[in-house]
Amino acid sequence: MNFKRWTVLVVIIVMLITIFFSRVINIKKVIDFKNLNNKETNMKIESNIFKNNGNIPVEYTCSGKSTRIPISISGISKEAKSLAIIVDDPDAPSGDFVHWVLWNIPTDTTEIESDSIPNGAQEGANGTGKSGWVAPCPPSGIHHYFFRLYALDITLSIEKPSTKSDLILAMGGHIIEEATLVGLYGKK
Repeated sequence: MNFKRWTVLVVIIVMLITIFFSRVINIKKVIDFKNLNNKETNMKIESNIFKNNGNIPVEYTCSGKSTRIPISISGISKEAKSLAIIVDDPDAPSGDFVHWVLWNIPTDTTEIESDSIPNGAQEGANGTGKSGWVAPCPPSGIHHYFFRLYALDITLSIEKPSTKSDLILAMGGHIIEEATLVGLYGKK
């Protein structure tokens, strides 16, 4: 390869690296959620099968029936136009495994049962690259499963199947409130 081709190749690689890191930095800025201004929230995400920081029953894991965990939502701000949920496991060997991504949930939703999603809501790609729910299935030790609920001031217009990162970028600057439920599970 001649010098010009090497130069072009190096420039392209530098541009790709710059784009990648700028996207990662933007995602981290959004994840920081500084736009919430630490305001108190009445919004809650709960489950009738475990308490916050409690153990997830085996039935809802890969050692059981892999049933999606039912959740309850309450205290949604009147300013909210839609809701979004991200369920992930930051204790995964890869550093983060996404179990569920759901957005454009109607604000009048109070329950999301195991066998359905609200009308109009859209599921994104989980950690396996497929849309829908992936049950907790840690390789070892006890893992923390974060169920994060976001109230947004817009209805999102993102393509399916989008990822957690795509959703976080789309939510940037539009989060009114956030609530979190944490479930624990470890194989015995």
